[in-house]
Amino acid sequence: MYKNRKICVIIPYYNAAKHITEVINGIPGFTDQIIVVDDNSPEALPEAISRNEKVHVIHNEINKGVGGAVTEGFRHALDSDCDIVVKMDADGQMDPAYLPPLLDALIERDFGFAKGNRFHDLEALKKMPFVRRTGNLVLSFLVKAATGYWNNFDPTNGYFAIKKEVLQQINLNNLSPRYFFETSLLAELYYHQTPIADIPMPAIYGDEKSNMKVWKMPFEFLPKLLKAIWKRIYITYYLYDFNMASVYMFFGIPLFLFGLVFGSYKWWYYASRHVPAPTGTVMIAVLSVILGFQLILQAIQYDIQRAPKSKP
Repeated sequence: MYKNRKICVIIPYYNAAKHITEVINGIPGFTDQIIVVDDNSPEALPEAISRNEKVHVIHNEINKGVGGAVTEGFRHALDSDCDIVVKMDADGQMDPAYLPPLLDALIERDFGFAKGNRFHDLEALKKMPFVRRTGNLVLSFLVKAATGYWNNFDPTNGYFAIKKEVLQQINLNNLSPRYFFETSLLAELYYHQTPIADIPMPAIYGDEKSNMKVWKMPFEFLPKLLKAIWKRIYITYYLYDFNMASVYMFFGIPLFLFGLVFGSYKWWYYASRHVPAPTGTVMIAVLSVILGFQLILQAIQYDIQRAPKSKP
């Protein structure tokens, strides 16, 4: 136990035989249970894993993806008597030494969810591969818009801890089975206004190989992010509530899109005929874009202020 709380660690496993033993051996002794979810991995788990009395191995008959594997681990953790559930990866990129700060955020600071933040330490950030760092920064902004957690950094970080009572509130069927898992989890937490703590920690990059295809990520993530954004806007500002942000978006988005489309069309129309556009036509397009953009900015500001915060 850790400060009178029972701790369960979930580790999704796929082709990480070289690192999994070291990861499990590095988990602090106060952990009560370790659930390893073998996601139909071609590389078998080392036999030494099953001999650890704290380890419980789950074998997926088909590959469900990292999110699907963690979700299976969630279901087993909910059936146990643990108080806090932690998710770690099997590739050795998550330092077990940072487990106590994650747990303390939940136990002593009354957060419902705590996760790692790799963007706090400048020196550690420099060690992150350039492509991954750039992609994470861009993706982080889009994920903030999709989830509503504007005050949290590194939202795609998969090293996290969650209270069991918070996990019980989540509809596990809404969690993405693949690499969109962390974002879908944050989106579900937002609907319950769960406060999230960022714990500064560096990532560890060794000789492990990621199964993520970087070039596929924009095509896979962007449609899901846009869907998540519109879903959150509809549920938060038009289904559960109606406030000034609802009004700003109701008028701002159509105005902005109208000005953009109308202005582009008129520019093409008059440019193709080599004649100047009428002043009134130009002003209609410009004012629509400016006014619509200002209303959208007001809605974003309202949304940022509405982001879930920790209890005093």
